[in-house]
Amino acid sequence: MGISMRQQFWQGKRVLITGNTGFKGSWLSLWLTHLGAEVFGFALEPKNPSLFKLLRLDQSMAYTFGDVRDTDRVVKAVSELKPEIIFHLAAQSLVRPSYTDPVTTFSTNIMGTVSIMEAARLQDHVRVLINVTSDKCYENKEWIWPYRETDPMGGHDPYSSSKGCSELVTSAYHKSFFDKGNRDIAIASARAGNVIGGGDWAADRLIPDILNALSENRNIVLRNPNAIRPWQHVLEALGGYLLLAEKVWENKDLSGAWNFGPSPSAETAVVNVASKLVQFWGQSRSKVIYDTLENPHEAMTLKLDSTKAHFLLNWKPRLTLDESLKWIVDWHRQYLQQENMHHVTLEQIVKYEKCSSSELRSRS
Repeated sequence: MGISMRQQFWQGKRVLITGNTGFKGSWLSLWLTHLGAEVFGFALEPKNPSLFKLLRLDQSMAYTFGDVRDTDRVVKAVSELKPEIIFHLAAQSLVRPSYTDPVTTFSTNIMGTVSIMEAARLQDHVRVLINVTSDKCYENKEWIWPYRETDPMGGHDPYSSSKGCSELVTSAYHKSFFDKGNRDIAIASARAGNVIGGGDWAADRLIPDILNALSENRNIVLRNPNAIRPWQHVLEALGGYLLLAEKVWENKDLSGAWNFGPSPSAETAVVNVASKLVQFWGQSRSKVIYDTLENPHEAMTLKLDSTKAHFLLNWKPRLTLDESLKWIVDWHRQYLQQENMHHVTLEQIVKYEKCSSSELRSRS
């Protein structure tokens, strides 16, 4: 069987991923390795449990441990590794910890972006830089309409504000150094929804908390049961990032901001996601209860408009919310059974590559 057009593009490409030891970074590292890219990483040392180690990425890719706030070290790493494409994923990625440690949140998410932009500015070999931010970068007006790339940046909490600032840094570097200059480099930012998937063990996140409760037959405690979020499987978001990198490599004019959100049917309340996971897990004594304590402010309604990506990149979500949650339950069960998670994760990547949404539904 011949290789796909995507494999033809990525084979031999030198790719740097910041934050490669994290949840999304580990999935992306495995996918790019599978596609034949020469993958490098720059990140903090992984925490336990570590998806990075579970997928054996510590044995299959080159990586350096470091802090993206250390601009000199980032510039040195980019200079030595000579990547053609950079995916900047390194971040403090949680809302509630941003309240307890706003300084680390702002410094990591803002100055980390400055570090990688500066490294790209100083190195001629970088052709594409994708800064992965968040759906929470928008000034949230708590309205029912989805946010578009042209809506203003903002953020009530330190995390959301820092991601809006990261977008402003990206735009400033693009306009100041890359847009009209003689550098052949494309700079783009990617804003995904609430990304979910197997191997996410971050503290204080809905899916990991629910799965842990189900596996231990504990009650599931929800802080904001009626909050509406754009839920999407990690492969949906990463598929958008990969496609964006491919397209801006060919056409620098596609630089700029891009939303990669789920279909409207996947934009649903927290309590609905919890109920579906209980249903798909089966045979559990866990019950869904509500946290009555006062919690820090979090947006109640958040939706993304991905029309731009649909029309200009031909990107569309492939998985329904039910499919995404079933894949996550299956992944987590096999993890608990101590299966080979490198194989399990790679199987889901290959399945996602090969199947359209309609084909997946016909098999369920």
